[in-house]
Amino acid sequence: MNNRKIAIIDKDIKSIGKLKEILSLCGYTPVPVIDSLLAVNTIIQSDLDLILMDLRIPQYRGFEITYTINRACETKKVPIIAMSDVYKDEFRGLLDFRGIKRWIKKPFQPLNLIWAIENAIVA
Repeated sequence: MNNRKIAIIDKDIKSIGKLKEILSLCGYTPVPVIDSLLAVNTIIQSDLDLILMDLRIPQYRGFEITYTINRACETKKVPIIAMSDVYKDEFRGLLDFRGIKRWIKKPFQPLNLIWAIENAIVA
């Protein structure tokens, strides 16, 4: 077991449940976050190895959260993988600008997710 801690920021409890199961089976420690308003504090207080974030969350949007996270010294180097069911090529610049280096389209295959996580952590 690698015990790497991965935050899951998503509005959908079912998605969080599935992600928790996949991550746990692969030896990761999931840190679920449903309330986007609490996401930044949870992330800063946790010693994370990676953040999985749904960009289409209500209230405090994913792009806003990543901006705040990347400005905090404690979390500046934590890789972020964006998750969304919608993607357009024009998002690429905004993703880069906000510090999101990887993106995965929902729904995704578990092995593709684990591959993206391992590549983001190693990079």
